[in-house]
Amino acid sequence: MRAGPSFAFTPSQRLPDEAFEILAPEGRELRLFSAVVEQLATGLQWAEGPVWFGDGRYLLVSDIPNDRILRWDDCSGEVSVFRQPSGNANGHARDAQGRLVSCEHLGRRITRTEHDGRIAVLADRFDGKPLNSPNDITCAPDGAVWFTDPDFGIGSDWEGLRATPEQPHGVYRIDPASGALTRVLDDLAGPNGLAFTPDGRRLLVVESRAQPHRLIWSYAVDGGRLSDKRLLIDAAGHGALDGIALDTAGRIWCGFGGNGHPDADPAALDGVRVYSPEGQPIAHIHLPERCANLCFGGAKGNRLFMASSHSVYALYVNARGAVL
Repeated sequence: MRAGPSFAFTPSQRLPDEAFEILAPEGRELRLFSAVVEQLATGLQWAEGPVWFGDGRYLLVSDIPNDRILRWDDCSGEVSVFRQPSGNANGHARDAQGRLVSCEHLGRRITRTEHDGRIAVLADRFDGKPLNSPNDITCAPDGAVWFTDPDFGIGSDWEGLRATPEQPHGVYRIDPASGALTRVLDDLAGPNGLAFTPDGRRLLVVESRAQPHRLIWSYAVDGGRLSDKRLLIDAAGHGALDGIALDTAGRIWCGFGGNGHPDADPAALDGVRVYSPEGQPIAHIHLPERCANLCFGGAKGNRLFMASSHSVYALYVNARGAVL
């Protein structure tokens, strides 16, 4: 499928794939000797929000400026349009019943796709005012839907419609029983990717506009309340953190790229940075494009899907994604 910039890509013929760089001894066990980075699709304007549907053996991924969600089929390798228009959809997740929940920039809302295809609006306003542009989303073990709401999608007409923000940058929770919307954080600059630890006791949130460094914060979770804020990862002024996914061991896999720092080589930073549960960098998967978001999937949960600028890449790794 071609509808925008496309990139030629040649998988590595040498093993192990040099794209998987070991940064610490703990990262070595994550690399599979005969697995190489593959390009599954290209021609997207800005790839985001991958989510795996194991029951159908397919991946959904947003192409935000082109206002569509694409579907990559694991059996055929074919790419097709799952939904267009998509409301300039960004992040996606699956709820406790396996339904697709999505962040939409255009309607500034959170939606759920029912099993029969109907689309229900879960949230679009808080305290009587519209949300900014919901960005990324995850589901807690108790069934609550959590999402970040920076203003990235209303800053121009490229990924939605330009508008004046009426809310602070925030992190929100939708109660699984009542559907009530609560803002749980409003003190982060550009809250972006978010994910729960495998035990569901802590929530990690990327602060993607923190200055001078991009950060990941860790919070204790008690129902709908957050406490015990801890700085887990500091990108040290070089890398730009985006979407995140955790494996069953609590390691953090981060969409990564250069942030314009004069001492950093963007090409050397594009890809995925892997951190230990304690926040130490242990591996880096180099890609020819900046990675915005990622998820685990495949039949065994050990295939990493990476939405990266204009393309979607995949790599089998020696880890499995956390399932809450």
